[in-house]
Amino acid sequence: MSDQLVSIGEFSKMTFLSVKTLRHYHEEGLLAPARIDPSSGYRFYEAGQVATAQLIRRFRELDLPIGRLREFLDAPDEPARNRVIVDHLDKMSAQLAETRATVESLKRMLLAEDGEFPVEYRADPDLTTIAIRSRVSGADVVAWWMESFRTLHRALRASGATRSGLDGTMFPTDFFTDTIGDLVAFVPVATVPDRLPPGVTPYVVPAAQVAVTVFDGPAMDLDRAYGALGRRVLDRAIASDGPIRERYAPTGDPADLLAHTTEVCWPVSGAA
Repeated sequence: MSDQLVSIGEFSKMTFLSVKTLRHYHEEGLLAPARIDPSSGYRFYEAGQVATAQLIRRFRELDLPIGRLREFLDAPDEPARNRVIVDHLDKMSAQLAETRATVESLKRMLLAEDGEFPVEYRADPDLTTIAIRSRVSGADVVAWWMESFRTLHRALRASGATRSGLDGTMFPTDFFTDTIGDLVAFVPVATVPDRLPPGVTPYVVPAAQVAVTVFDGPAMDLDRAYGALGRRVLDRAIASDGPIRERYAPTGDPADLLAHTTEVCWPVSGAA
């Protein structure tokens, strides 16, 4: 004997899902009515669908996208369903960690002063380097940065070239203004090796006068160093055109690319 049919209004009361939401879930292929009256178009559900509707509501409260929810409901077996949920829970955990990091960063920003970022001025000479040059968007910059320095460090080891300074990256103005730009990741070397892997090329980082501050903290807070340095440069009317340079001083295991302090180097027209 089939379950008793109930109207969409009654089903709404049983599931805490509005009529509008039930119609939307029908249109999305998540929860089809057991019957639609051909003359009136009224939707009717079976009482046995309540559990499915409640499950959908809970997953939507966890922000499981409709596409993934459909994948869960259509999964052929329990392991397949579990994979969908575990994947989403992993993403939620990552989002939670990011939210916590943002909260901690905001607290640090509210309690800190720009005095944490002393500024010095120096003249950087031309640098002979091996480099990777790419057009990179803001959304891809972290992954690009990590892969670029892994590649450059492998090239350095394989070639036997001698490092002559700190790793660095050049960020042109349009990377900040347009969230995309031509970036250069580089490793200074005493002499460019004869053979380099694909994508790695010789590059001369041009000499420049720069204002420098050092940042040592979570990457999320790096904008504070940029802000403090930029204000100092602008206050003294010494800002100059050219890319901002970052240089990275290792603080731990050299294999850990994130274990470093960052020198932020802002181009200037002269020293203060």
